[in-house]
Amino acid sequence: MFGGLISWFLEHMLYFALHLDSTTVFPKPLSAEKEAEAFVRMAEGDVSARSELIEHNLRLVAHVVKKYYSPNVDSEELISIGTIGLIKAVNSFNNSKSIRFATYAAKCIENEVLMFFRSAKKSARDVYLDEPVDTDKDGNSMSLMDIIAEDDNMVDRIEVMIRSKQLYGFIEECLDEREKEIIRHRYGLYGLKPLTQREVADKLNISRSYVSRIEKKALEKLKERYEG
Repeated sequence: MFGGLISWFLEHMLYFALHLDSTTVFPKPLSAEKEAEAFVRMAEGDVSARSELIEHNLRLVAHVVKKYYSPNVDSEELISIGTIGLIKAVNSFNNSKSIRFATYAAKCIENEVLMFFRSAKKSARDVYLDEPVDTDKDGNSMSLMDIIAEDDNMVDRIEVMIRSKQLYGFIEECLDEREKEIIRHRYGLYGLKPLTQREVADKLNISRSYVSRIEKKALEKLKERYEG
């Protein structure tokens, strides 16, 4: 169950990576009216509304995490971490309150980045089941164990399972061996541990810039296959 939750996050990061255009221009934010409508649709069970809210707020992720850029931190890694915070914000936001979603989401994104830096001081990617990672609609702290115990997102899990099966097929169909290897390590596919570009470069004894070029090329191939 715990591994499934982490895999769910990783699959979404890769999915949204495939839906950014090749110049990394994020989709424009939704208008206040369309955003409110999307939250209503999501509450009514429309799974596409949830994806729409996440996709159209990726620009906010980029804006929030840019102040944490440094030579020792991979910018794409921070975007991925920030996107997890955005996903949590969409899941927990109470649209009936007067607070703007952008304000709420920015705080969630920043908290996720700060939590990442704190955990990095312990050991990379260590996660504890009783460690607070999110809050519910009433502002109460929630641990991974709480989230796992609820397990009320079965529709989302089924959707991800379908997308994952399709994605794995596209990987085998479209990518060459080097591209497959880099995508597997970067996104933790086939049971591997997800790595930063720098970690992949060290593991494969190649440059980080080369990893970045190959990853970008592979994502463009997969995106083209999705759209085709």
